Amino acid sequence: MTDDHQHDDTWHLAPELPRPVIMDQFWADAVFLHWRVEAEAVARFMPPGVVPDEVDGSSWVGLIGFRMLGAGLGQGLPVPYFGSFTEINVRLYSRGPDGTRGVVFVTLDASRLAVVLAARTGGIPYVWSRCSPVTRGGGDRREYGYDVVRFRRQATSRFVVRPDTARTADDTVSLELTARFGLHSTLAGRTLYIPNTHTPWPLHPATLTDFDDGLLGAAGIRVEGPPSSVLFSPGVQTQFGKPRVVRESPGQKD
Repeated sequence: MTDDHQHDDTWHLAPELPRPVIMDQFWADAVFLHWRVEAEAVARFMPPGVVPDEVDGSSWVGLIGFRMLGAGLGQGLPVPYFGSFTEINVRLYSRGPDGTRGVVFVTLDASRLAVVLAARTGGIPYVWSRCSPVTRGGGDRREYGYDVVRFRRQATSRFVVRPDTARTADDTVSLELTARFGLHSTLAGRTLYIPNTHTPWPLHPATLTDFDDGLLGAAGIRVEGPPSSVLFSPGVQTQFGKPRVVRESPGQKD
């Protein structure tokens, strides 16, 4: 049963279109796997001034795969070839000193070397890997997933889900883990917050049908058992705004 009130309470937090728009992109066939973790276990990954956010009484780690389509600078100016690729990321959930909620990327695997190199100069921890989407079946048994093989097989991952597109995932945990409108990162010793926004995306519960992951372990994060949350979205258009420096509160140390 859909709880529209819950849905609206989460999505109204989406900020207006940032000005200026520095990047525009479409995320397609997004698969979200999430595990509960102790905040103390992931605090070391947070940039200075940022702490782990908690949802439903715990912090979370996500393994997320999607197809990036038509990414480009500004708004509506996709970059041919380099703007479309497959990405798989390991991410945590963060809260800044002003209460702003975001994500912290531990690793991001992508197959476009130019993208990886450019992102790393901006402090985003991309890894050059062979990343491929996986689709199989058809109709209401259609499955979506991703394969990752890092060069020299330093780590690999494969995860596939079967979404239940007849149902909507509108519970509080699902929405708060996927409706995140910015990221915290570190560049040249400074903590930055990069805002982004998008309209509510179709979000469906899913069943994990294939799973063999080494990315979480390679990132230094241990999880127990299967993911607590498995979700799928066909995608959404999103825009990123200009980064801003995060100012620590007086009680926080560098």
